[in-house]
Amino acid sequence: FDFRSDTVTKPTTTMKTKMVESEVGDDVFGDDPTVIALEEECARLFEKEAGLFVPSGTMGNLIAVMVHCDSRGSEVILGSKNHLVVYEQGGMSTIAGVHPRQLKTEEEHDSSTPVGGISLKEIEENIRVDDVHFPRTRLVCLENTHNLCGGVALPVDYIDKVGSLCRAHGLKLHMDGARIFNAATATQTSVARICRDCDSVSVCLSKGLASPVGTVLLGTKDFIRSARRMRKVLGGGMRQAGVLAACGLVSLREMTSRLQEDHNNARLLAEGLSQIAGVEVDLLSVQTNIVYFRLTKGGARQLAADLKTRGLLIGAKDDFVCRAVLHYMLDRAAVERLLENIRNLVV
Repeated sequence: FDFRSDTVTKPTTTMKTKMVESEVGDDVFGDDPTVIALEEECARLFEKEAGLFVPSGTMGNLIAVMVHCDSRGSEVILGSKNHLVVYEQGGMSTIAGVHPRQLKTEEEHDSSTPVGGISLKEIEENIRVDDVHFPRTRLVCLENTHNLCGGVALPVDYIDKVGSLCRAHGLKLHMDGARIFNAATATQTSVARICRDCDSVSVCLSKGLASPVGTVLLGTKDFIRSARRMRKVLGGGMRQAGVLAACGLVSLREMTSRLQEDHNNARLLAEGLSQIAGVEVDLLSVQTNIVYFRLTKGGARQLAADLKTRGLLIGAKDDFVCRAVLHYMLDRAAVERLLENIRNLVV
């Protein structure tokens, strides 16, 4: 049983059938009908004008930054724990030539700023004045759900306020929505409503939605026209990509509606872990399918190694913190087996 990430999900039987049956063309020429269908369906769901199928979430985020910050000397405001700056190799700087203005990602539940967000006051205070010494602030990026903050879902009213702030200062707002359907499930809100004030959204299909590959980047028609050029220069043109887009359509039509099951299993795991001596869990942060837990005496890497010998895979962030992520290939029995083995191994 693989709890390391929801990226380990394998295509469903339906996806494999649809791959074989898919009608394809050349997507770089813009004539792959299955890719077009995926882009249009995703755009409708999010109530955006257009979409672009890209190989990965990292590429989708980078393209968004490159389009919104299309002149050198631009700056992006975002949280210091956002995936965009922690796990994407600094691409906005090394490739796009954009400066990241990293502000504190909120981690405390009693703050006026939601966990996973960045302070509205700090965003406003860090918008650069027009001065030759400074880069130009062009973009704000949010992440929803927020991986490093335990998979929390950002409150919709907070996103609305960030959007209003951006509009007031002439900035664009990008949503890293790698797990945006988990956020929609947790908040019982449509993805369109959550992202209403976002100028662009990247939507990953290959995590809990189980597609083998792919992200859809969404925005206005003009934005997507520019994004298509950026995709080409980054090597993201995939030609007969309909065989992959076919899986994405199954993700949207079948996998989004079952995510509550993953959330329920994550809660079961978190509550079970909280009952084990020597294990700490922030239950308030377990809102979706991600569970971080801390071993008070350390030994997280050894625990992961011992569990591996028993056919159970988890992630060890460092020697104290572990991560487990729930997905469609893990049921209640898998959770109970993991809990039983952790109880036996943690001393």
